[in-house]
Amino acid sequence: MTADTGPDHRIIFVTGPSGAGRTTTIGVLEDLGYEGIDNIPLSLVPRLIEGAPLGRPIALGLDARNRDFNATALIELIDSLTRDPRVALEVVYLDCAPSVLIRRFSETRRRHPLAPDETPARGVDREIDLLAPIRLRADHLIDTTDFTQHDLKAEIARLFDTSGTGRLSVSVQSFSYKRGVPRGVDMIFDCRFLANPHWSAELRELDGRDPRVESYVRSDPRFAVFFQKLCDLLLFLLPAHLEEGKAHLAIGFGCTGGQHRSVVVAELVGNALAAAGWPVSKRHRELERRAASGQPDAMKVADA
Repeated sequence: MTADTGPDHRIIFVTGPSGAGRTTTIGVLEDLGYEGIDNIPLSLVPRLIEGAPLGRPIALGLDARNRDFNATALIELIDSLTRDPRVALEVVYLDCAPSVLIRRFSETRRRHPLAPDETPARGVDREIDLLAPIRLRADHLIDTTDFTQHDLKAEIARLFDTSGTGRLSVSVQSFSYKRGVPRGVDMIFDCRFLANPHWSAELRELDGRDPRVESYVRSDPRFAVFFQKLCDLLLFLLPAHLEEGKAHLAIGFGCTGGQHRSVVVAELVGNALAAAGWPVSKRHRELERRAASGQPDAMKVADA
């Protein structure tokens, strides 16, 4: 290590109870340029930092099912690496409500790895108890109880994207106030004052990406002024956030059901910011949930 280059190795430990989303997290980190290794034995971790730097950060999935897993040994390893000037270590703990973990195991009809001959509930309780000391040491505690796979991917990208583009990456997303404000959002704008397509029988089953719904929302006499002032505000604020060193900014637009008004505004704002040269991604939380409602849970045990 040198004063100019910083630590030789950036390492992220990813752990948490089975079914909370560890595999998805490792996959996202790999997409972000990390070298991902899942279910690595603790005894092998020190060997990764021997010799020359690897050239890219490492994401290690630590599984309580591994034969040499031990909470005390892991804490000692965390302490050792934290003291090592060659290493920049962060610990990610993926948390989840026990009832949801049990449901995810029940949906897949798979046995819990820590209770193969007992109920999933017994295995979930054992694993949570086993990991409790690690949870207390986590740098990032991410509760996936209410997360879809998209939610988890967005949260990991927000925390660990190291693309270094020199530009502020902007996420715009729509949501329903009835389902709660999304986590990790920096700014929120309430769109419930706009004309609601829900009350039009022709538009009720459509969503805000449909031109007919967009036209309906735009017809509200307050929309044009609101949209212009909103864009002016955001285009004023984004450079200031970039100057302050932020790499990501999440902007939320909410309405009652998260299907019409918030989707229209998120789409139009995203397009306007992209046209102004900002890297923008768009998400519609409730539409994603609806699309996935007939699919297996994104964070089930296969994603341990």
